Parts: sequence; C-alpha cells; structure tokens
Amino acid sequence: MDSARRTVNINMNTNLSQLHHDILEGVCDAWTALQQQQPLVHIMTNAVASNYVANVLLAANAAPAMIDNPFEAENFARIAAAISLNLGTPTSEQVQAMLIAAQTANAIKKPWVLDPVGYGSILHWRSEVTDQLMAFQPTIVRGNASEIGTLAGKQVTGKGVGTTLDSSEVYQQAKSLLAQCQCIAISGESDYIISQDYPVIKVMGGSELQPRVTATGCALGALIAAYSAVANPVIAATAAHLHFAIAGKRAAEITSTLGSFNVAFIDQIHLLNPEIIQQYADFELL
Repeated sequence: MDSARRTVNINMNTNLSQLHHDILEGVCDAWTALQQQQPLVHIMTNAVASNYVANVLLAANAAPAMIDNPFEAENFARIAAAISLNLGTPTSEQVQAMLIAAQTANAIKKPWVLDPVGYGSILHWRSEVTDQLMAFQPTIVRGNASEIGTLAGKQVTGKGVGTTLDSSEVYQQAKSLLAQCQCIAISGESDYIISQDYPVIKVMGGSELQPRVTATGCALGALIAAYSAVANPVIAATAAHLHFAIAGKRAAEITSTLGSFNVAFIDQIHLLNPEIIQQYADFELL
C-alpha cells in the first residue's frame, strides 16, 4: 500500500492512446505487486462459493481468509490488507460480521469491495443489508448488470441472483453510485469499470463458459479486493477483470468442455504474467 498503489497520472487532455498504455502498465505493475506482497484478504462470501473463491485467490498468489463471524470481524478487518463482502447466502450472524467489517474498514480507510448479490425487489432483506453497507462507502462495488442497475435506481426484473440485462445497458446510469463509492465494476459479456477520475473502461475477452462455472463472479469480487490492496481502485478493478478475461480466453483455447474448462481456468489464473497481459489484454476507453 505504498508506491505500488500509485495512481496513474491523468490529465483529461491526455491522448487516449497514451492513457490506454498507462493503464496497461498500471495493470502489469499491480500484478507484480500482488505477487510480491501476497496480500491477506478478509473474505465473507456465500456458502456455495467459499472454497472456489479461496482457490482462485491462492492461484493468483493472494492469501484468502474466510472469517465471517461477528466475534472476530473487527480485529481481522484491521489486520487484513483488503476486505471482500459478498451477499450470496447471507445469514444473520454473517450480516452482523459484514456490518462490523465495513464500519471498521471505513473508519481506518481500508480498501473493501461490496458484491450486492441478488439486490432487488425480490430479496428484500439482503437488499436492505446492502443499503446499510453502502453507508460505509465501499471502495469498489461490483456486480452484474441487474444488480448494479437496480442499486443505481433502475427498476430491473432479475432472474434470482442472475441478470436479465447486458452491462452496456446500465453503465451510464451506474455513475450515480459514485457518490457512495470510488469505483463500480459491472460484469457481463463485456465488463465496464466506472469512476470519476478515468474514462469508462470496457474490458472484453473471457469465455461464454465462465458464467456456467459456479462462483466465478464471487471469485472476481474477491480478486478485485486482492488487487485493491496493491493498486488504486480503478487499476485494481481493471486488473482483476483483465486477469479473469485473459484466463477465460486462454482456458477456452485449451478445452471446450465445462469440467476441464474449470480446471484450465484456475490454471490460467495462476499462469498469468506481464507478458501474457501485454499480449492478451483487450480493453478500450469510452
């Protein structure tokens, strides 16, 4: 959380080609810092995702800790490098722990990521919890288009915790959430990274098989948190999304069947390096 978390120097008159280059360099620097620092990430995620999320972070060379009880939440939030809160399968006790961790992170300026899984009119309780957590100003909010669109005030009909919208349909409206957080990351066929200091960053790549692997979205949120420990919020979100997009694309080049894709995907998460990032990174500035 020193020079590795430097902000790319942005002048709004900067040539977009130069800014694209600077962001790509920032992503490579963030990957290098992640390998060197191996940040401890305090994760509260859903029961379906917990093991997978931990394995993805280990593959990326971060250190996951799945501490989700209210008796240890404050102390662990203080020692962790970053925090990831995911509302996939919230319990009353886990929600207490999330509120404690978020309040602690806000008080001591610790980077934390909120994944408002299922936010909307159907799952009222967890949506109210999300509203409470937003008051503690998450560093980054990440979710699918339906979740982010509804959180931003758009009336969206969701499909359980899935999405009925394309991310391109909501990224402009999502800018209203920047009053409560520094960065918004919307995942979908293309991903959008939104902030006040950068142009909108559209990340392409990945594989159509990724949404069919349980907990890839949850793992992405936790990886964003890991990167936020070593980079500024926009570079962190972009680095994590590119990490996933590149791993998905390379895994799909190896196999087209779902079970082997899952294994290949984690392998490619582990094998990423700056040379591969430079070769495969596919993003544009809007």
